[in-house]
Amino acid sequence: MNTVELREVTKTFGKHVAVDSLSLDVPEGSVYGFIGPNGSGKTTTLRMIMSIFHPDHGDIRVLGTDGAGADTDRIGYLPEERGIYPKMKLREALIFYGDLKNGRDLPREVDRWLERLDLGAWGDKKIDALSKGMSQRAQFIAAVVARPELIILDEPFGGLDPVGLETLKDAVLDLRRGGATVIFSTHDMQVAERMCDYIFMIHKGRKVLDGTLDAIQDRYGQDTVRVRTGGGAGALAGLAGVEKINDYGRLQELRLAPGTDAQAVLAGILARTRVESFELARPSLHDIFVRIARPETEEVGHA
Repeated sequence: MNTVELREVTKTFGKHVAVDSLSLDVPEGSVYGFIGPNGSGKTTTLRMIMSIFHPDHGDIRVLGTDGAGADTDRIGYLPEERGIYPKMKLREALIFYGDLKNGRDLPREVDRWLERLDLGAWGDKKIDALSKGMSQRAQFIAAVVARPELIILDEPFGGLDPVGLETLKDAVLDLRRGGATVIFSTHDMQVAERMCDYIFMIHKGRKVLDGTLDAIQDRYGQDTVRVRTGGGAGALAGLAGVEKINDYGRLQELRLAPGTDAQAVLAGILARTRVESFELARPSLHDIFVRIARPETEEVGHA
């Protein structure tokens, strides 16, 4: 069963086609990641699922009903533009937001979330006294405190330090284990790889990837070599059978041309320099993203 279904959805702003004939199924109880370059249509798609925008063409179904008729009390939304009433005290504001969604047992639920996200000592402080990271965690609580069935998060991890990111990641996965369906957009490919049951990529308004990470990587085959050598990237230039080099400093990723024997590449490297490690692997989501979003650009240099 799908929590969200889009069928041939198109949205334009003037002459600009933001989303073009998009079809998508989000299975119930999944974590579904939206990725894509800036301006690709991610936020527009999320806002159409929320009925903030309405499509020019196509159909959207959310929680079993047409998108415009979906029960918004069953949906939690963290927008890209953050903003909770800055002069309200944090705990009071979160109870207020939960009450807007007909949340249950809100004082206890708010206190539980404040402790969970390390904001317990800030409940009686005004929101404008919070740091940026604290405000982001507070906005997340506002989106989930009413226990929604569908949670839509637009760039929830941007700007968080590693501890804050880990805390929010664990919270999202706990919500999924509790039965919620979670859709989030992100520019962090490692987060998408580690968290998402399904990954969807939109580019120039059109769907270019959709499926599990394994299925997406299988489409590209094992054409990536990760190598660490004594000579670094300089020792790898001009290798036969290598289409592109991504230089990460101490490690380089080589994309092999179709039909290239990885052992022949290894022999070519050994003829030039000492090899410390050599791994044949499927391309990372980061690499696939770059291939699609920047196909005309050589990927030599820092990633």
